[in-house]
Amino acid sequence: MKKLIAFDLDGTLAPSKSPADDRMAALLRQLLDKFQVCVISGGKFQQFEKQLISNLEADPAQLERLHIMPTCGTRYHVYDIVKKDWRQVYAEDFTEPQKKKIIAALNKGFDDLNMRAKKTYGECIEDRGSQVTFSVLGQDIVDELGPEGVRQKEAWDPDNSKKNKLRDYIAPLIPEFEVRVGGVTSIDITKKGIDKAYGMKKLMEMLDISKDDILFIGDRLQPGGNDYPVKAFGVDSIEISHWQETALAVEAILHVV
Repeated sequence: MKKLIAFDLDGTLAPSKSPADDRMAALLRQLLDKFQVCVISGGKFQQFEKQLISNLEADPAQLERLHIMPTCGTRYHVYDIVKKDWRQVYAEDFTEPQKKKIIAALNKGFDDLNMRAKKTYGECIEDRGSQVTFSVLGQDIVDELGPEGVRQKEAWDPDNSKKNKLRDYIAPLIPEFEVRVGGVTSIDITKKGIDKAYGMKKLMEMLDISKDDILFIGDRLQPGGNDYPVKAFGVDSIEISHWQETALAVEAILHVV
């Protein structure tokens, strides 16, 4: 029997940059009564608060079993039941010169391949400390447009061909870093060797469990996707295409325990 159920966030527990549905929140609370739960995604911690934590309505005992790993596992937060707040355990942050080099490579890739969007919402490049992310349509498109923003994001590159082309072009420019397809419209860059598999390894050490104790659920488990390193590491994985499928998978898990 598994001890930890791990999830991607965008597209897996919630629509891109959007709050989790009440049904998903209720299922996660039930899951937290029976398992350790990890959510690992490319967003920063504030995005987890906005999309998941704020409407999860979990009690402190449940939150103690929730492991938050922002920026593809380059950071790790746990709930401090005494202070009643979230505590950062580690952060694999970039130096300022590293950030400048990464941003220059991202700009060159998007310019050389002529893939900048004509209309953007908010900043396209976001410094997340331990990860730099280029979001083609801007970081704020869902905040400004709501469901229409989600639709535009999903329509930009449905087969991932644009993002894969960008990744393959940018990666040789900065070979000392990891360049990955991120979310629906983003490219993520972290330190070399630090990805979602790195996050799983760190969590295994913290909880004294093995990869056989983990089940991972995500929407980008194909080679090149930001969930793929977890699958390649050997963790049992389920690929889904939207959060409703995740809900069905969680219901199945709860049914057999």
